[in-house]
Amino acid sequence: MINNEPVHINGDGLTSRDFCYIDNAVQMHLIAAPSNNSDATNQVNNVVVGDRTTLNELCEHLRSHLADQFPYLNDFKPIYCDFRAGDIHHSIADISKANQLLGYEPSHRTGERLGEALSWYMKDTSEK
Repeated sequence: MINNEPVHINGDGLTSRDFCYIDNAVQMHLIAAPSNNSDATNQVNNVVVGDRTTLNELCEHLRSHLADQFPYLNDFKPIYCDFRAGDIHHSIADISKANQLLGYEPSHRTGERLGEALSWYMKDTSEK
């Protein structure tokens, strides 16, 4: 989007995923590392948000965060392609074990901190 190149979405954009902001992963590590709960030792936990975001929603989050700096994105539309063979339509992870054993509650929902992340990506891209 930043480079005004086409964005391709496989399928109709209603495919959904349980995207996770990096701060949630950091939060989980900070909760798990000092835990004294023996039931939590050597356990594998899902570190995600626990809800779905469609590819259309994610694309719109990105577009709306970038549109002020890149006016050509005001009329931006993704290009829809064939759905990828073997891909699943919807994915959501269960965070109940991490919640029960460690008290994990994700601190950031999808889209909330994209502006911060995008600023970092734009700075990183401009420095290359």
